[in-house]
Amino acid sequence: MRPHRCAASLRPALFGVSLVALGCASASAQDQQRSRPADQAVSEPVVLDVVVVDGAAGTPPATGTVGQPPAPFAGGQVATGARLGALGNRSILETPFNVVSFTEQLIRNQQARSLSDVVLNDPSVRNDAPAFSERDAFFIRGFSVTNLDTAYDGLFYIANPRRQFLEGVERVEILKGPTALLNGGVGRVGGTINLVPKRAPDEPLNRLTTTYLSDSQLWPHFDVARRYGETGEWGIRANGSYRAGDTPLDRNENEVVVGSLGLDYRGERLRASLDLNRSEQKIDAPTSLFNAAAPGIPIPRAPDGRINTANSFEYIDSAYEMAAGRVEFDLLDNTTVYAAGGASRYREDFLTSSYLINDAAGNATGTLAIQPQQIEGRTGEVGVRTRFETGAVSHQLNVSASQALNENYRGGFPRVTLPSFQTNIYNPSFLPATRISSFDFPLASGRPLFADLLVTSLAVSDTLSVAEERFQLTVGGRYQDIRSRGFSTVVGPTLGDQTYNYEDSRFSPAVGAVVRLTENFSVYGNYIEALTEGPTAPSTARNASEVFAPVVSEQKEIGVKYDFGGFGFTTSLFQIEQPSGFTDPVSRLFSVDGLQTNRGAEFTVFGEIAEGVRLLGGVTLIEAELEKTAGGRFDGNSVPGVPKVAINLYGEYDADWLAPGLTLTGRMLHTCATRYDQANTQRVDDWTRFDVGARYGFVGPYDKPVEVKFNIENVFDEAYWASSARGFLAAGAPRTFLVSTSIDF
Repeated sequence: MRPHRCAASLRPALFGVSLVALGCASASAQDQQRSRPADQAVSEPVVLDVVVVDGAAGTPPATGTVGQPPAPFAGGQVATGARLGALGNRSILETPFNVVSFTEQLIRNQQARSLSDVVLNDPSVRNDAPAFSERDAFFIRGFSVTNLDTAYDGLFYIANPRRQFLEGVERVEILKGPTALLNGGVGRVGGTINLVPKRAPDEPLNRLTTTYLSDSQLWPHFDVARRYGETGEWGIRANGSYRAGDTPLDRNENEVVVGSLGLDYRGERLRASLDLNRSEQKIDAPTSLFNAAAPGIPIPRAPDGRINTANSFEYIDSAYEMAAGRVEFDLLDNTTVYAAGGASRYREDFLTSSYLINDAAGNATGTLAIQPQQIEGRTGEVGVRTRFETGAVSHQLNVSASQALNENYRGGFPRVTLPSFQTNIYNPSFLPATRISSFDFPLASGRPLFADLLVTSLAVSDTLSVAEERFQLTVGGRYQDIRSRGFSTVVGPTLGDQTYNYEDSRFSPAVGAVVRLTENFSVYGNYIEALTEGPTAPSTARNASEVFAPVVSEQKEIGVKYDFGGFGFTTSLFQIEQPSGFTDPVSRLFSVDGLQTNRGAEFTVFGEIAEGVRLLGGVTLIEAELEKTAGGRFDGNSVPGVPKVAINLYGEYDADWLAPGLTLTGRMLHTCATRYDQANTQRVDDWTRFDVGARYGFVGPYDKPVEVKFNIENVFDEAYWASSARGFLAAGAPRTFLVSTSIDF
């Protein structure tokens, strides 16, 4: 029985969108709508340039960001280019950064549920949150990147700050390293994840997908799109889904409803888009992000992924809504002005527990927490991009201004003292529901302002090219002003009083160079700095919620990129330095203590290495060290939670000799052992996980394409600590089955 609260019910109907309103009369099946990568692979070598067709109505210039994104690479799993904020669309070979763009085709083929499933394809990214919690969080190049830092169509603080669902997402782009030059938000030093919304394709689309997930979740999802007008300049695409049922975690139930609506206009000179998103998530007995181990004890082996230490009466209810728009206008053939803006609101009510492991036998102390909150974001940017020449040198100049505001509302109610309890991570004990049934918990609405972050910036960049753009040099930077404030939320005379106010401004320079040695081979390098907001002490620290002053980070990187025609290969060497924040395991005080320096090498491959054989993934090697710690106490030690070796490798094989249309898939994920504490006395074991799957495409009744997919994640049911970052332990998910059928009609 749940505690007394007023939780809004989950509503499958969103935005009042109906299939009839979209004019979704049955359309003939189109071969290009099928998701079989082999059907989409081209027969000749693919060059990674963005193609612009002169005279085609609705086709944006190569540097634009409204309209269809860059074309897929051979095999269809990644794109030939990405949207690089102020720099516009850029091909991979002409980008002086390490960037990858995962396609909708890959998202569908892997039956990804949220952003955390997609990043499993990149060895430089590790998930930092448990699979059965309410959120996604990541480590990129060994640095924390929360879901709050995810950009939506290049705009910050409007994506879902906890978990981003993918029904309305066309691409997932990961740009590694600081991104101050490219984007107007703060971002994170390890990298930035950008979500590209779906747009209506040229051909009508009616797709229904029904998925079953173990243990008993059903997940219907519709995807409908049309283009209207004499040249198809008007587009509309609607997605909706509802998922509910038991998960593989004991007593854990999940109910999710998602809706998205994307409108766009692609004219000869004017391009515009409008996106509306809404999602609701309700979880019973969720696992917590904040599970930890006491200092000095050996880290016990991970429990079976089905074991849940949460009480049955624990819950998380959340609702998210967002609106975003973007417009571009070509003043001249070589000059484009643009503007974009958006707003979002996220509300969360929850009662959850976390545990502190006390010994190697897994005995632990569980603590309940209640903290309803509301997170709001508003953002906007304006800018101009132009191309011109000075003698033999071509220029692509961009000037832009942006502002992003993030506000957090919480607290403002009398302190609630909740009971703690003793448990064991292998054999949990629970509190009776009667222990908390008398509490009347506050809700997210009506909370006072707890903290806000305002980022205002002005960016200038110029890409200089010579010798038919074989030599490109990008120089520029962003002037950033960051204001971070906190307010008292304790009931009493100090309620609303300002508790801190940090503000800092600086110019963050950046330089990047690309040399196209051949049409298919390029060498690149970059140096970039970034000013980011200071870290916040986690809830488990004695100084929980304390916010620290903004910090400056910098990156140096070199790399090579090669397109073999059917598949591509990239490698890079990087060094990133950032002031380090960590919770001392003895004093439990969080502080910015010293410097974190990550030096690494990345090796990735993508595309068709042979006819009908596709690979995606690679290896990342990172040496993450602590420097300049207080008194030199931890100098030279490994950064907690950062693995020295991470391997992600996903493969597909078209088994036409068994049955035409049959594709077999497999994936291997490996993370080497990590250190849990700054003293490096506590060790977390390495782990390896294997996934297998198959999909079968065929022509169904009335000549409609049908595809059946079957995946098994963690096929050997490995028990492992998926993450030990930020002083927390996240258990990996157990063996999970997914089967789906989709039909285009």
